[in-house]
Amino acid sequence: MPLRPLPLGAAKITDGFWRERQEINRTSTIPAAARRLEEAGTLRNLRRAAGHEPVGDGFAGKLFADTDVYKWLEAVAWEQTRSPSPELAEWQTATNALVEAAQEPDGYLNSYVRLVLDGERFGDLEKGHELYCAGHLLQAAVAQSRATGDRTLLEVATRFADLLCKTFGPGRTEGIDGHPLIEMALVDLYRETGTSSYLELASYFVEARGHGLLEPPGHHGPAYFQDHLPVRSVRTLAGHAVRALYLAAGATDVAVETGDPELLDALKASWQTMVDSQTYLTGGVGSRWYGEAFGDPFELPPDAAYCETCAAIASVQWSWRLLLATGESQYADLIERTLYNAVISGVSLTGREFFYVNTLKVRQGAFADDQRSAAAGRQGWFGTACCPPNVMRTLSSLDQLVATSDDDGVQLQLYTPASVRVELPVGAVGFEVETRYPWHGTVTVRVTEAPQEPWTLGLRIPAWADDCTLTVNGVEQSVGPLRRVWAVGDEVVLELPVQARRTVPDDRVDSVRGCVAIERGPLVYCFEQLDQDVVLDEAAVVAGDLLEAERPELLGGVTTVEVPARDGRTFTAIPYYAWANRAVGPMTVWIDAR
Repeated sequence: MPLRPLPLGAAKITDGFWRERQEINRTSTIPAAARRLEEAGTLRNLRRAAGHEPVGDGFAGKLFADTDVYKWLEAVAWEQTRSPSPELAEWQTATNALVEAAQEPDGYLNSYVRLVLDGERFGDLEKGHELYCAGHLLQAAVAQSRATGDRTLLEVATRFADLLCKTFGPGRTEGIDGHPLIEMALVDLYRETGTSSYLELASYFVEARGHGLLEPPGHHGPAYFQDHLPVRSVRTLAGHAVRALYLAAGATDVAVETGDPELLDALKASWQTMVDSQTYLTGGVGSRWYGEAFGDPFELPPDAAYCETCAAIASVQWSWRLLLATGESQYADLIERTLYNAVISGVSLTGREFFYVNTLKVRQGAFADDQRSAAAGRQGWFGTACCPPNVMRTLSSLDQLVATSDDDGVQLQLYTPASVRVELPVGAVGFEVETRYPWHGTVTVRVTEAPQEPWTLGLRIPAWADDCTLTVNGVEQSVGPLRRVWAVGDEVVLELPVQARRTVPDDRVDSVRGCVAIERGPLVYCFEQLDQDVVLDEAAVVAGDLLEAERPELLGGVTTVEVPARDGRTFTAIPYYAWANRAVGPMTVWIDAR
């Protein structure tokens, strides 16, 4: 059954694991990014395009650098809903004015095209990223309109979108962008404005894939650009992982808004194949450095994993859309796994350094021959700076993933201390969530507002939680949705078995056959060399008790797991997201168990 996202502000994370990361994001990551955008010349590009500065030495950074500003603006917008700030409001106003001034009279906006290509538009759809840049502008504009009511950027975005509608489509320019995103953004803009031409153009861009519009494909081949098959024919994702997932998310939006079950079924099939055979234990995707791409089924080498942070974020975006479209909890399960492991591993505990690539193994003596390599440690910024502002906008908007609703009730999807209040057909309902998840499995929901009519409270049971209990006002209930007439003060307690467990890989993943990994609740664990007294590459574990220890002094406060080793030693495992925060060195998620 389809679900609805809660209205903006209806759910608020109030404490705990995710609140801590949101506060680091607000106080450290976003301000540091403002400085980085200035130092890298990214904001200067827009000032030059607006005529506020002489062109001088032209353009700084990659041709898609404008998107770094737009993603940062989106994060700022969501923060204004979550934790309003005069400084953020000032940044938003000033940057909006700059973007508005850089827009051309007919609505076109792209500083690289203006400064480097002398205004020659849409001449290289394969590699030029023009529609990709437009997409991030549209998403930032929608975020601002929803979060702050400021429509300045929305007016910029609609002028640009109107130009795109006049330029692309049947009877006009037959073309698609080499980097999908515009599809998702146009549907967002349609939902915000009600302008049907935006949905029609998004649908065109989805259906135009796989028909050779990006020929010649260059050395990567058409799959890299998602132009190898029509979207409806894809059952196994291929090519550049971020592009594939952004396209899938946008196509899901189109399927939902146009009521297209055939398209939705194709996307669900692709998602299932991805989960069954192309996804790492962490939720990360992309097993090939060449082309930053998906590999073949079960091609999941831990030391060669690419697992770009942006791909993890795109996976969350796609799974969220499929969750809303179907109401099936498997999509929320992958969101949880990916957020706790593949997304936040991409940012340091201070919020100021980032991984582009999130490997699952670093060997002894690994050579850092690339800035993206995990062996080089997290970086303060990148020449291709897509990942840092992507993390920012994800953490700032995380409250929106806490819960969903339908006509019958509310479903908790992300376990975190939170307050929720939403209007249902039967009236307003409200509740507060208390938990120390992911460290402890007790989740308490206390009703704070309820109508005199029955409504249903759903609590997602993660796929890893084989044995859990549920009580209402101290009376045990069957695990499942709870429908009743609720009263203020009613208390629901869900007990999830958050304890360390061994996980064995599918035998078809030959690169880790004979190994085990450690998980605890939603967290994947890893072994860092600095915690062991033997060389990790030579280590092996044996059967035996897994001993847990709460370590409030370690890595911002974690629970460690002691795993028995072959020679009577124990190896210490820490949460994967926290690795490389003390030192950069050998690490592994999978460890020999033969």
